Amino acid sequence: MKTNKKVLSLLGLATRSRNVVSGEFKTEKSVKSGTAKLVIVADDASDNTKKEFRDMCTFYKVPCYFFGTKEELGKSMGKEIRASLSITDDGFAGSIIKLLQEVV
Repeated sequence: MKTNKKVLSLLGLATRSRNVVSGEFKTEKSVKSGTAKLVIVADDASDNTKKEFRDMCTFYKVPCYFFGTKEELGKSMGKEIRASLSITDDGFAGSIIKLLQEVV
């Protein structure tokens, strides 16, 4: 449980330092343009959304994790619900991946 809070607070920090892109269209654009270092898709996103991002991230070799709810992801960024987001900074991405690997 503590790990979840750490991940969400890191997402908040990354957002404030402008290293997060969110929303399906922008997340997809960041993956395809090569700026995404990590993609997070909400656990409660639709199966179609999950498959789309899993396939895209596999193709573009971007780590992709399913974590949290749309509400939690949105709240951590100070926004409404978010089904997907990408981290565009290597440092934040690395730290969050370490935490996510503890959860999985």
